[in-house]
Amino acid sequence: MNSQLLHKIKITTNLSLIFVFFLSLFFTTTSVFAQKKEFVVVLDAGHGGKDPGKIGYKKIREKDIALKIVLQIGKLLEKEKGIKVVYTRKTDVFVDLWERGRIANKADADLFVSVHCNAHHTQAYGAETWVLGTHANKQNFEVAKAENLVIELEDNYQENYKGFDPHSPESVIGLTLMQEEYLDQSIQLASIIQDGFTNTLKRRNRNVKQAGFVVLHQTYMPSVLIETGFITNKNEAAFLSSVDGQQKFANSIYKSIKKYKEQLFLNTIETDNTIVSNQVNIETENTTNEVFENIQFKVQIASGSRKLVTKPYNFKGLKNVERVKVGRSYKYYLGSTSNYSEIKEFQRLAKSKGYSTAFIVAFKNGKKIAIEEVLKKS
Repeated sequence: MNSQLLHKIKITTNLSLIFVFFLSLFFTTTSVFAQKKEFVVVLDAGHGGKDPGKIGYKKIREKDIALKIVLQIGKLLEKEKGIKVVYTRKTDVFVDLWERGRIANKADADLFVSVHCNAHHTQAYGAETWVLGTHANKQNFEVAKAENLVIELEDNYQENYKGFDPHSPESVIGLTLMQEEYLDQSIQLASIIQDGFTNTLKRRNRNVKQAGFVVLHQTYMPSVLIETGFITNKNEAAFLSSVDGQQKFANSIYKSIKKYKEQLFLNTIETDNTIVSNQVNIETENTTNEVFENIQFKVQIASGSRKLVTKPYNFKGLKNVERVKVGRSYKYYLGSTSNYSEIKEFQRLAKSKGYSTAFIVAFKNGKKIAIEEVLKKS
């Protein structure tokens, strides 16, 4: 074999290696970006079709107002980069409660937001936001019952809901809290929503509450149910049925979802060295390595009503888990440090063990404080 032929083979081999290198780089980069999951929000307009929901002043129907508000929320969210919106209904159709949950679970949603209107035999008024709970409170039960009765319009509801009886307080109390893992985030979102209603819309604050809503029970992500106002109240009915009122509610809920996402991102952001510049890496490292005086960071990995022994076998092998009783429930924390870089490592460890929703919390003098405020001050 002469030297000229050898030279040609060598050039061809080098070109092939270069091609393979750039091809692998392309697929690696593509896979990294493909793993960047969109923030999925499922918007649920309550009732619909043969189920009008509550009937209010001047025959206003809950299903119509809920749908109009939801469509406007979605229109605003769809303009946001990195947010994907999924609707349980976009028209006046009847959707089973279990189907609404299935839609959210199938979408692998990050949030489930169900919009409704309230009603009462008095001139009660104000906005309230609900998360899933089994509180044996008669008033709370009646609110949940009013929303849960829709299942009686569904075919084979006894089979779909395993004998659940919306008329029975015992049945509601007996709901399995599949949502316990997400209760804190649900309350966080509900609190932001209520704050917007109270301080921006100037609605009467009826607070964040808990009850056994079937539609929330079906989902596997942070979920809230919003009662925008009372369509049986003359003034609120006029506001909710107006274009201006619906736009204001939609804008307030949209901003609250954005704020929640920003807070969540602040807790869970991770630097990917393969797709960010060196300058960003340096800035991130300077921030995360900071030690905060008088602040203790912890990673919340779980919460619920069960009192678990804090042994590794109960927490997928994680050691030194701390249990704290808060009200009637328990919260479980991993790690305790003033170094933000160290607590990020604990969070990564928790997620590697399967605690995908693990998030960082901050304490000052034993009291829980907003982590975003700590980092902003830094």
